[in-house]
Amino acid sequence: MSAAAGETTQGPATTVFLSYARDDRAKAEAIVVALEAQGLTVWWDGLLEGGHEFAEKIEQALASADAVVVLWSPVSIHSHWVRDEAATGRDRGRMVPVTIGGAEPPLGFRQLQHIDLSSWRGRRNAPEIDELYHAIMSTAGAAESEPRKRRPNAGLSRRSAIFAGAAGMVLVGGGIAGFELWRGRGHSGTSIGVIPFRNLSGDPAEEYFSDGVAEELRATLSENGELAVSAETSSDVAGKKSSDPRQIAAALGVNFLLEGSVRRESDMVRIAAHIVDGVTGFDKWTQTFDHKLDDVLALQSEIADFVTDALLSGIAASKAPRDRLGGTHNGAAFDTYLRGVALYKLAAGEASDFGALDQFKRAVALDPNYAVAQAAPSRVYTVIANTYSPTGKIKLFHQLAEDAARAAIRIAPALADGYSALGFVLLNGELDPRAAAAQYQHSYQLGFGNADILAGYASFAGRTGRFADGRVAIARAQRLDPLNPTVFRTAGLLELDARQYDAALSALHTALALNPKAIGIHQALGDIALLGGDAPAARAEYDKEPDPIGRLRGLAMADMKLSQANAAQAAMAELKAKYGNITYYQQAQVLAQWGHSDEALNCLQQAVTSGDPGVVRSMNDPLLDPLKKNRKFSQIERDLGFA
Repeated sequence: MSAAAGETTQGPATTVFLSYARDDRAKAEAIVVALEAQGLTVWWDGLLEGGHEFAEKIEQALASADAVVVLWSPVSIHSHWVRDEAATGRDRGRMVPVTIGGAEPPLGFRQLQHIDLSSWRGRRNAPEIDELYHAIMSTAGAAESEPRKRRPNAGLSRRSAIFAGAAGMVLVGGGIAGFELWRGRGHSGTSIGVIPFRNLSGDPAEEYFSDGVAEELRATLSENGELAVSAETSSDVAGKKSSDPRQIAAALGVNFLLEGSVRRESDMVRIAAHIVDGVTGFDKWTQTFDHKLDDVLALQSEIADFVTDALLSGIAASKAPRDRLGGTHNGAAFDTYLRGVALYKLAAGEASDFGALDQFKRAVALDPNYAVAQAAPSRVYTVIANTYSPTGKIKLFHQLAEDAARAAIRIAPALADGYSALGFVLLNGELDPRAAAAQYQHSYQLGFGNADILAGYASFAGRTGRFADGRVAIARAQRLDPLNPTVFRTAGLLELDARQYDAALSALHTALALNPKAIGIHQALGDIALLGGDAPAARAEYDKEPDPIGRLRGLAMADMKLSQANAAQAAMAELKAKYGNITYYQQAQVLAQWGHSDEALNCLQQAVTSGDPGVVRSMNDPLLDPLKKNRKFSQIERDLGFA
């Protein structure tokens, strides 16, 4: 059974073919109504008369559709009609899988992450329908733009990975300017992207301030539940790679853009701000604000109020955020905090990390109630502990990280950043998933508009087997930050641990397209090939992995599978010689794949004893499957709090 929908916008209509089983007709009709409410013109087969033209018209609609939405249900997974229609959509690269009734797509149709409408109750503006609309526009847009060359972007650092809760993995350089994953005006509500403000001060050293003002405005606006605010990475990438507001809005999937400029002179600051319509490219609202430098926080609140009122004219002014949650009214503390953020994002090594830490501590000294600044050192302490600290000081830095996060929570109990930072430390520092769970859950509930918080929660969910919860969180993060490779890498690793390899491949290849130099992606692709029995393909992926630890551990596994024992042992020896006890977990993975279970379990126990954060993946790591029936492995998992 099928239906087709067309979007009534300028240019060629976007057509959608809906495949479903007759028993699911009521659900299909409700979806048609919801799509009409999104502005789509819907044709469905209930309007067709019977006869010889019936199948012919369905076939024509299927062949010409820009996207093929398939409703997988306990009934439709056994329907030959639905499978045939789905196969056509899949083979054309146009399939958008949807599950209802708790059904999982059948084998052969799991290449793409599905949208779950099992709990949808027919509300037309529900988040699930927004997600479906995004996926339809993404599929249609990706198909249209496929022949285009993708150009690299810049600027993603391991600072982004840490703030997103990615334990020790780095994404640097590379990227894609015109990537249209969530193409079009995807949000049914009011959505906005805050692109980097221009620095007009004539001093490149002031760049941190103009960038910081834009990011603080983005954070403040995202606290308003009536607005969908595109996250930092995607907004910065899109803004720096294009000057056409229509292209930027289309890439981000937002209705409007907030852009502007900052000029600091003497003790005064002038900010010119513009709201631009993402379809027409014309200004919807513009305003210039002048304040004394020591009153910059009031200026930020004033701009947030004006922007919110301009976008949400029908909403009471009391709903507009006045101040950033957990923020400060101390201009010097704010300026110092922005300097710390700029240093942290440099990813320049130990000196810049400790420099960032020093700035954050100064900001807290200037305003002890500045909760955002209290939470920031927690992430830096974690980086220092996992990257630079001698073994004897790791616990000290983890404790400092925990103390900083708890201080932020005491000051601002409704601030998601504090809970996310605390969960990260408890999981990756204390190796205590049970204690971390409550903190991550708090962060998820409070930070539903923050892509970094959502990605951090999804990463935790994947590590602890909460795959359904992780998928919901990462889908939301993808909508908010559609050009951020870290988000898609997180989605890929979640699906890898869930053994949904088709979905993992799709997400990982997206991350790699966004950032060809990403660390950890080729390693994960190699793992999938290895687990699928394709050792030559696995070795080719491992050989391209830029992280030397990931490359060596992969080659050690692949070469042994290829009966190249000497090469495998040489890679293992190099891994131990160069990186020693920080690779106990990777050594356990290699030994498990070699079939040396006792040695693998000893390495895994040493990883736990040394506080290696890698062990938080052990419960669901498919590379450790050969160990999982062993009593010693079960005891290690119980000791970690996984069982």
